Amino acid sequence: MKNLEQLIRPNIKSLAPYSSARNEYSGHEARVFLDANESPYNAPFNRYPDPLQTEVKKELAKIKNVPADCIFLGNGSDEAIDLAYRCFTRPGTDNVVAIEPTYGMYKVCADINDVEYRAVELDDDFRLDADKLLAACNDNTKLIWICSPNNPTGNSLDYNEICKVLDAFQGLVVVDEAYSDFSRGKKFLNELAAHPNLIVLNTMSKAWGCAAIRLGMAFASREIISIFNKVKYPYNINLLTQEKALEVLKDPFETDRLIRIILAERTRMIDAVGVLPICEKVFPTDANFFLARMSDAQAIYDYLVDKGIIVRNRTRVALCRNCLRITIGTKTENNELLSALRQYK
Repeated sequence: MKNLEQLIRPNIKSLAPYSSARNEYSGHEARVFLDANESPYNAPFNRYPDPLQTEVKKELAKIKNVPADCIFLGNGSDEAIDLAYRCFTRPGTDNVVAIEPTYGMYKVCADINDVEYRAVELDDDFRLDADKLLAACNDNTKLIWICSPNNPTGNSLDYNEICKVLDAFQGLVVVDEAYSDFSRGKKFLNELAAHPNLIVLNTMSKAWGCAAIRLGMAFASREIISIFNKVKYPYNINLLTQEKALEVLKDPFETDRLIRIILAERTRMIDAVGVLPICEKVFPTDANFFLARMSDAQAIYDYLVDKGIIVRNRTRVALCRNCLRITIGTKTENNELLSALRQYK
């Protein structure tokens, strides 16, 4: 890869970051806080939260087997996605390359940051061709976006093809593993030391069942994480989010138990939907959802909405004509969906 100094946006390289009150005494014990213009009343909510989420990162480091200073926490994964653009791409000059179809926020953030977005379609079975992805790059390509397991397709992309991209590309490769907890495949989170140009995303929203607290994660080299921390807002993760994250992270075995339940329901739902006359194909999945090609996705979607059942209509997404994306719910919710689909005419 290029030297990180060559990849970072020039104004970010020279940026003097905001120094929060809580950062300035880091490493020292303190009892009296008269530095941040806070109210002395209504503890603990009167105090600004830890700007670097130290305790949460300690717990994550144990679970993910990644050093705490190689972890960035954001307001959802979307904050880390946006930061990658703001730190490493120059508006109106640089470009990024991404697979298609995939998670829509990669393109939204590109548009917000005035960065050209180059989409490279997967094949008809949603497989990645590393050579096609690399062929779309030029000297101004700073980022490549790869989501695996992919959204909305659900499949894990070929590990060796992603490695080929990592080895050949001179910029940064972001592998979004938001759904990796539902997959038995190899995880790139374990490959950070081997690939200095790798950023891995994850989230508390999926397997951890905490979408409401909006806590996303980015894992990368210390140098990349330090750049993210330089640019992020001073107190980007509030106290309530940090407290809830710590509570959930203390019991990873409960999360593992729930994952097993979801995977069992996933198998049952795929088998049940796959035999419906209105279903043409269920695509392989390693996520907590599956993509199904239906006889008439829009009509079926509208029918389900009328019954108060919401799935995702992906028929307008590249390669997903007449496809519905169905998330695995509780057994009761899944049975209600199946009952409705079986009655559809």
